[in-house]
Amino acid sequence: MNRQALHEGWQLRAVSGPQVPDAVAGRAVPATVPGCVHTDLLAAGLIDDPYLDANETTLAWIGRTDWEYATTFVHRPGDDDRVELVCAGLDTVATLTLNGVEVGRTANMHRSYRFDVAQALRPGENTLAVRFDSAYRYAEEQRDRLGDRPNAYPEPFPFIRKMACNFGWDWGPTLVTAGIWQEIGLHAWSTARLDVVRPLVTVVDGRGRVELHVAVERATDTPLTVRAEVAGVTGEATVAAGRRTAALTLTVADPELWWPRGYGAQPLHPLTVTLATADGRPLDTWSQRVGFRSVRLDTTPDAHGTPFTLHVNDVPVLVRGVNWIPDDAFPTRVTRDRLAHRFTQAADANVNLLRVWGGGRYESADFYSLADEHGLLVQQDFLFACAAYPEEEPFGTEVEAEAREQVTRLAGHPSLVLWTGNNENIWGWHDWDWQEPLAGRSWGRRFYLDLLPRVVGELDPTRPYWPGSPWSGSEAVHPNDPAHGTTHIWDVWNTDDYTKYREYVPRFVAEFGYQAPPAYATLRRALSDDPLAPDSPGMAHHQKAADGDAKLRRGLDAHLPAPADFDDWHYLTQLNQARAIKLGVEHFRSHRDVCSGTIVWQLNDCWPVTSWSAVDGDGRRKPLWYALRRAYADRLLTVQPRDGGLALIAVNETGTPWRAPLTVTRSTLTGEPRAKTSYPLDVPAYATVTVPLPADLAVAEEERRELLVAEAGDTAERALWFFAEDRDAHWPAARYGATVEAVDGGQRVRVTARTVLRDLTLFPDRLDPAAEVDTALVTLLPGESVTFTVRSGTPLDPAALTGRPVLRCVNDLVDDAAGAPTG
Repeated sequence: MNRQALHEGWQLRAVSGPQVPDAVAGRAVPATVPGCVHTDLLAAGLIDDPYLDANETTLAWIGRTDWEYATTFVHRPGDDDRVELVCAGLDTVATLTLNGVEVGRTANMHRSYRFDVAQALRPGENTLAVRFDSAYRYAEEQRDRLGDRPNAYPEPFPFIRKMACNFGWDWGPTLVTAGIWQEIGLHAWSTARLDVVRPLVTVVDGRGRVELHVAVERATDTPLTVRAEVAGVTGEATVAAGRRTAALTLTVADPELWWPRGYGAQPLHPLTVTLATADGRPLDTWSQRVGFRSVRLDTTPDAHGTPFTLHVNDVPVLVRGVNWIPDDAFPTRVTRDRLAHRFTQAADANVNLLRVWGGGRYESADFYSLADEHGLLVQQDFLFACAAYPEEEPFGTEVEAEAREQVTRLAGHPSLVLWTGNNENIWGWHDWDWQEPLAGRSWGRRFYLDLLPRVVGELDPTRPYWPGSPWSGSEAVHPNDPAHGTTHIWDVWNTDDYTKYREYVPRFVAEFGYQAPPAYATLRRALSDDPLAPDSPGMAHHQKAADGDAKLRRGLDAHLPAPADFDDWHYLTQLNQARAIKLGVEHFRSHRDVCSGTIVWQLNDCWPVTSWSAVDGDGRRKPLWYALRRAYADRLLTVQPRDGGLALIAVNETGTPWRAPLTVTRSTLTGEPRAKTSYPLDVPAYATVTVPLPADLAVAEEERRELLVAEAGDTAERALWFFAEDRDAHWPAARYGATVEAVDGGQRVRVTARTVLRDLTLFPDRLDPAAEVDTALVTLLPGESVTFTVRSGTPLDPAALTGRPVLRCVNDLVDDAAGAPTG
């Protein structure tokens, strides 16, 4: 097998379009392959950065333009039987010509393609051109031909097999891309090549089992041999003359098991497959690391409804998950290093599962490889989201081909534990007024309940398939019934206060979230607004959610003092996001025996935007990230309303018992004890213990001036309960002492409270955009201290580090004289 990459010498030009600027029309610019039109035009200085201000809107013409990529390359013919042009990913409606001869057409971003080009190749110099027709035009033509379908957004994304969020989302820009977005090259081969390698890795009765399915592409009918090796075990199978498939099984005695993070190690073993002629001449090879583990989904009905519990190696896993969207609107900018950083951020927040959301893409090989290494479980949606999808041709054929390729491609990854048919489409059919406008037209049901489960059942029976997110497990039960299967909770955020999370005791929450703006440094890089304001032009443009700012304000009004300026608004909206998700996660985890997992919407962003993310579009951690790290900790103390009173719940998500002395104190905000009780805490492994609190603790004498503090062993595991909302509490004005000392790589800021300091947070990015801090949202009682470690490449001004707007707490919004909230 000879491979020649074709990544050099490409030129890009606009072929036709309704509004191509004069600076672009008739001009060829250097193109990077893999890449896309937007990044090439940006590199050539022909467009402004689409992520800044409102530039996105002035670039809509790109998605309505036809584009051509062209290059020349030298071909030196050999004696190979076949020469193929291999395209790992084309975005999306492409016509390929070689030396003026059409060699192929595509209309699916989510598939790879091979085209026989032997007859079109010439010795010496060759010209390859790839024309991309407007994705908009193609999708609108299909829509007009098949009839429109209901859709969460006024865009035609259901009518093209392309990354849906390219057409805009309530957190993403409308940047409809085109380009050679994955590798492209010539593959020359003789006799035969490996076409498909599909390893199904399981553990049965303590033995590791690799059931290997191989398909070959032939140029001759001679007998072939397939050899495989993993963990010191080898096997061999013969592909008889004229046959194309072979299967063999490798059995590894007593393998070291692969576990999700927090449950054990992640040993990975190279699996190597070699195709050879009958006399041993090698023809082709394939390799990938695999891990030995079993996975199953328990949905056996019980007294509470229908559970949704993942078991890995026969151990139930309490899912502490986050939803994953494409990390950039332009996928080729997402490098392995960038993914590794994002995965470290997830793991450091005690996350153990990433759900790859159905409006994006099947992620890169690096993504799943890193998930394998980090022990991060992956739930993979098939790519359908928030719309009714046509089932007619060409989509039926395209969806099946895409599903078969992706299920096969990902089969060897131990991190992948669940396939999901779609995001919210079955729910949409039930509740979003779709049925009347559909008037009996197809909407995707056959995909989710017939085609996709058949494909998974045939190609990857080792993993569970779930028809949708949300999905109750049966068409006879509403798809978003919290008592059955998976549920999405979006009345919170859209219409209700976040305290409504406590009204749900779901089996598994696959989506719930709350918005906040990105970090200050991210805003200042992306927006030229002067001054910044919640409704300034750039802020408004980078808020894509319907009535998003009004919902943010509603949330603030319910809980917090009114912000006096943008700095207050920025801090309080980020704080409110963190509190909302912390409350939801802690409530759901307190019902561990019923609720087997949560997947917060969302970990990441694809550009600078006000959104539900914990990590913003520039990769900066929002306060939510720190709250998530605490709420997802292995050991959690939380105070919860129970049976008309309060209870302390201790959650132990480790394999060893949690034993510690427990104290619960009701005191004033100024630190004066009113009541105190001690208990011996003993929580078994993977369990919860509930301690009802007596009335002298659970009932305040002065709600606006008191709080509960629960501590297990030391202040490392602490739970707080405030009897009044911050807007109503009688906070003392914030007083504290602060010291700053230099340390390697940054500075250490020590704050000692003279009064209670509520949700003390340091924002060093306001002084240095590259600066980071190790902790946030710390509540100190009078006399307590906390140390913030700031990492920065340059020393930061100590005075600025220890005052507003860098160092903030809720009670610094209090009027010093009156001792009451300002605003």
